[in-house]
Amino acid sequence: MPHHILVADDDPHIREVICFALEKAGMKTQTVCDGAAALQAVERQAPDLVVLDIGMPEMDGLEVCRRLRQRSDVPVLFLSARDEEIDRILGLEMGGDDYVTKPFSPRELVARVNVILRRARPAAPEPADERQFAHGKLMLAPASHAASFDGRPLALTGIEFAILKGFLARPSHVLDRDAVMVNAYAGKVHVADRTVDSHIRNIRAKLAAVGCPDVIETVHGVGFRLGRCG
Repeated sequence: MPHHILVADDDPHIREVICFALEKAGMKTQTVCDGAAALQAVERQAPDLVVLDIGMPEMDGLEVCRRLRQRSDVPVLFLSARDEEIDRILGLEMGGDDYVTKPFSPRELVARVNVILRRARPAAPEPADERQFAHGKLMLAPASHAASFDGRPLALTGIEFAILKGFLARPSHVLDRDAVMVNAYAGKVHVADRTVDSHIRNIRAKLAAVGCPDVIETVHGVGFRLGRCG
């Protein structure tokens, strides 16, 4: 079955370009032109991913994502006409999975959509002895995409889960931003350092909320390493 992608943007030309590129890649698309319609479309039929413009009138993409996250973990790829750090940080902190700035390459957008979909895809059944990752009270089970700290479940996006798994797989290593990016996006696309930093910030905030404030430490001038986890 082809992936079902919801495209929410108030610019008809942008919608046309995105849909052409996604459909050429074998996906099925649906379009809406405002935030309220996007929420209604998700309610009627949950898509596999939402391409969501931040700058829509009446209800912007950030508010749409905030409301979506109250009831859905559907992956979100943000679009914005402004390459401003605050937009990127807010989008990722709202629960977005990635961020593309207009004007964009349709080929790159499709690549980013594919990466997110692969991360969100349910894992195939694994043998009973499948390796799990543990560090202190932090536990990750990749096959079921489950994460917990001290028995309390963690709601991680696919990108956040992949980043944390990369740290737990090499607990004694310091990882630079390129290594973190490879863990998150499987080396398929390039992302800005600020995007990596935003994902790290989100992971820290989610772990701090359950009692683990030092899950990822910054090694100044080098990168990041796994910290204490209870």
